[in-house]
Amino acid sequence: MSMLSRVAERLFWMARYLERAEDTARLIHAYTHMVMDIPKGSEPGWDILVRILDAEPNFAQHYRAYNEQNVMKFLIAEPDNPGGILSAIRAARENVRTTRDVLPGEVWEHVNELYLYAQEFAEKSISRRNRYQFLETVIARCQMINGMVVSTLPRGHAYRFIKLGQLLERADMTTRVVDVGAAALLGDERLHSTVDPLIWTSLLNSLSAMGAYRREIGPQVEAGAMVDFVLRTDTLPRSVKFCLNGIRKELVPLNNNRDALALVIKARRKLSAFDPQQCSREELHLFIDRFQFILTQLYNSIDRTWFMTEERQALTTLT
Repeated sequence: MSMLSRVAERLFWMARYLERAEDTARLIHAYTHMVMDIPKGSEPGWDILVRILDAEPNFAQHYRAYNEQNVMKFLIAEPDNPGGILSAIRAARENVRTTRDVLPGEVWEHVNELYLYAQEFAEKSISRRNRYQFLETVIARCQMINGMVVSTLPRGHAYRFIKLGQLLERADMTTRVVDVGAAALLGDERLHSTVDPLIWTSLLNSLSAMGAYRREIGPQVEAGAMVDFVLRTDTLPRSVKFCLNGIRKELVPLNNNRDALALVIKARRKLSAFDPQQCSREELHLFIDRFQFILTQLYNSIDRTWFMTEERQALTTLT
């Protein structure tokens, strides 16, 4: 390869962290809006957001109660939460700082501005009064940075590793929203089934897929159709199938891609064979759990193949 392993890895993680910050902001925005719309007493708990991001152990180290204040502080302003917005933006900035020579100059400027904005306003945006403006600004700036990369960066290895990081993170978030969100928000123990459409709409909004769903499926949001749409629609940029197709496209030109491509093919086959509209909650959870494991294997394959420097190999051998 013509690119150093450490540079490829930092570009990959820059994209993952930016995507993580944007996706988390979308999730919080949609969930807050949903909670305000649902009648008092029937709204789900704030712990759902922590569970979607699989961050319960980390949350428990900092807070006791899963109330709105604690969850928002944890997801927006907690510097020690890798899945939080402030932490993700800070990590993205550090990866851009160390790879500035292979990126357009404007990317560093805008990522640095995003970091300074988040550092100044994250703590102030925990309350509902300032939350929406902060989240919308984070989303808009992440989109601007991604648009700048797409429109200015040559389609070489730098671009490929950025896209790999972005698409893998996006697929991961979509499966988490479907799994934990659907199971927890629509559990059998919930008594207020009349608010189900609001909950499914919120999940679609968190993936920026509500408009597309209405155009392609219809105005009524139903569980099976929604899950099938965000998992298996090949034209939806945030669907799992779209992400897998994009990952495969970026892997093909790379050397030593056999193992990673085999995992992508395996994931696509499992996705094609699964029918969300004919499965139970338990079957959906089991499928997502196994699918998440394949995504983890895919990351590990990418890491071993292109990011494993001699120093890291030596440390791995010693441990």
